[in-house]
Amino acid sequence: MEFRPCIDIHNGAVKQIVGSSLEDRGDRAAENFVSGQDAAFYARMYQEYGIRNGHIILLNPASSPFYEKTKNEALAALRAYPGGLQAGGGITSENAGEYLDAGASHVIVTSYVFQEGRIRYDRLDELVKRVGRQRLVLDLSARKKDGRYLIVTDRWQKYTEVELTEQTLEELSAYCDEFLVHAVDVEGKAEGIEEEIAKLLGDWGKIPVTYAGGVHSFEDLRLIKRLGKDRVHVTVGSALDLFGGSMKFEDVLRECSSTL
Repeated sequence: MEFRPCIDIHNGAVKQIVGSSLEDRGDRAAENFVSGQDAAFYARMYQEYGIRNGHIILLNPASSPFYEKTKNEALAALRAYPGGLQAGGGITSENAGEYLDAGASHVIVTSYVFQEGRIRYDRLDELVKRVGRQRLVLDLSARKKDGRYLIVTDRWQKYTEVELTEQTLEELSAYCDEFLVHAVDVEGKAEGIEEEIAKLLGDWGKIPVTYAGGVHSFEDLRLIKRLGKDRVHVTVGSALDLFGGSMKFEDVLRECSSTL
C-alpha cells in the first residue's frame, strides 16, 4: 500500500473540505482547513520525500469566477514537481494536453465521460486516443443511494446510474492506467472509512487504485491495508497534520510502507 498525497484547490486556495458539502452555486463548501501555503509548496514537499502519484483536484467549475485562480495554482504545482502528480477537475479531451504539458503524470477524469447518468464510451475512446491509456486515471468516486454505491460526477453533486462494482472496474480498466475512488459520504469528515468500498477495491485489485475518504486514525490505515489486501493505495486529507489534523505525516508514510 502506498501513500498517495492530495492537493485540493478551491477558490484559489489549498483546502480540505467536507466533500458532500460542495456546491457550485456560490462556490460554497464546509471547510476543515485552509492553507496559508500555495499548491506548489506542497508539490515541492512531496517531491522532497520522493512521493509520486498524488492527485491535484480543481474543485471549481469552469464557470466559477475563481476557476482561473484555481487552475493557475494547479498548473504551478505541476510545474514544481514535473511527472510526480496527477491532475483532475474539469478535464476533457480538449484541455488534457495542457495539464500533461505542465508536468502532470496523468489526467484524472470523471464528469467528461459520465453524461446523463451513463458512460460515454465515445468520449473514453477519444481520451485514450489523445492522451494514451497509460496517462489516464478514471475517478469512480461514489455515494450510497438505495443500498448501492453509485458513481457521482460534477464535483460529487450528481448521481449517475453506474454502480461501483467489480464488473464496472473490470470494464473500465481497459481504458485507464489507474482508478481514484473517493468515498464521498465520508470524504473530509475524518470519522472512519467506507469499509465496503475498500473491500471491493481490494477484492478486485487488477490495476492500481487509490482510496480516499474518512481516514482519521492509524487503525483506519491498517484496516484499508487488510481489506484492500495491501494493494489499495490511500489518501489522507483532513486528518493529516499538514492539513491541521493529528496524524503525523512521516508516521503515515511509515505505516503505509509497512507490511501486513
